[in-house]
Amino acid sequence: GSNRTGRQFTGDASGGFLFPALYRAGFASQPDAQSRDDGLTLKDMYITASGRCAPPDNKPTLEELNNCQPYLERELEILKPLVIVCLGRISFERILRIYSLRGANYKFGHGIVHQLPNGTRVLCSYHPSQQNTLTGKLTLKMFDDIWRKAKELLNQ
Repeated sequence: GSNRTGRQFTGDASGGFLFPALYRAGFASQPDAQSRDDGLTLKDMYITASGRCAPPDNKPTLEELNNCQPYLERELEILKPLVIVCLGRISFERILRIYSLRGANYKFGHGIVHQLPNGTRVLCSYHPSQQNTLTGKLTLKMFDDIWRKAKELLNQ
């Protein structure tokens, strides 16, 4: 994954699910990502993470997320995204925290869209981890639908 390659979702199973979907939706120049110098380019999107290290048991601690939050805040400040696609509940909850929003008013669920007070739309998706893709919790069709919806939201 990214610790080995230096690029998010590159060379791992989650990326093997993510990049083909991005390619089909027109966000990626090719359907696979194996190394940092494989020629992949992204169009109209940017990939980042709530946590920037490989956590034990694949679940970042609150301390790790808090340590990484200033980097994510700065990226959002610079990029001023129109749409944020949150891959998983952890990223969604981190976005709510960054924008000082209460979780009771914003529910996580695959395919749910929220509009933030600043106008940014947040589209929720299950994370493309094998825990979700191999169990059928997240299917190719479900994931393709997310990226089609993201494209629609960008074009509104």
